Amino acid sequence: MGDETGRGPSRRVVLGGLGALAAAAVGVGRLMGGEMEANTKSGEAVSGRMPTAFIPHGGGPWPIMEMGFDRAQTVALADYMRSISSVPAVKPKALLVISAHWEARVPTVMTGAAPPMYYDYSGFPPEAYELTWPAPGSPEVAERTRQVLAAAGFETDQEPRRGFDHGTFIPLLLAYPGADIPTVQLSLVRGLDPAQHLALGRALAPLRDEGVFIVGSGNSYHNMRGFMDPDPRHADASRRFDDWLAEAVVGDETSRDRALTGWAGAPSARASHPREEHLIPLMVAAGAAGADRGVVAWSGKMMGKAVSAHHFGVKG
Repeated sequence: MGDETGRGPSRRVVLGGLGALAAAAVGVGRLMGGEMEANTKSGEAVSGRMPTAFIPHGGGPWPIMEMGFDRAQTVALADYMRSISSVPAVKPKALLVISAHWEARVPTVMTGAAPPMYYDYSGFPPEAYELTWPAPGSPEVAERTRQVLAAAGFETDQEPRRGFDHGTFIPLLLAYPGADIPTVQLSLVRGLDPAQHLALGRALAPLRDEGVFIVGSGNSYHNMRGFMDPDPRHADASRRFDDWLAEAVVGDETSRDRALTGWAGAPSARASHPREEHLIPLMVAAGAAGADRGVVAWSGKMMGKAVSAHHFGVKG
């Protein structure tokens, strides 16, 4: 969620404190009542083409921390996040994450070998700033990312000091609690042009054949006032946009690109995304999918508003 201020109901770390969080980070704890197990298929060689995914990353440290929201909704989102590691058929060589929480003048790649944590939220209890997900970076994958973008005509830049923001570390702490897969973040481009980000994704597509799992991290609904306002019109708006999105992502590449480029004309589009930074990571994942059709992989609610996840290039 955009500027996760943490105002509202009292909050507690799920299942009581940093012990559970530390256990989750090494893959042996239990969080939200479910087993924290890494479904990374350790030891399997990377073969075939990686899928791509657009995932919801919750809000601030939610659902890692209890924030007074509907527990069924919280558990459902946490369970989906855990399942992300099972989307690729084999363990990825690396993760390339495009987070809604990083915009730059040109596509910019994190190049640090050991990225720190970047707590890009405010107003939460101290435990929210002690969460850790110590996955390694990959200067090699970062450089390869710049190479494929340059080959497609993109000017790029690098950032050696930036850490993992919560669009990365919140869902991936649950998906890959062992933090054992090299992970690189790639920025959005200021201006948030959907066609440009579809093209950005198409340029990244060769990485899928090199064992890189491309993940766009945002939210299919992101209206801060709508989240906080119980007026049912906001929930209705989220459902209308989510229904449109479900149809858009399952189309063939041409119709999907046309729909996503014109997303602002969709039903309740601006009611769902007053500013579109949380939707644009979908464009990158869809662009990288190429001819692979999308599926609605998960649908649920976040603070009573419809949210969904979309995968591309998956079997079955």
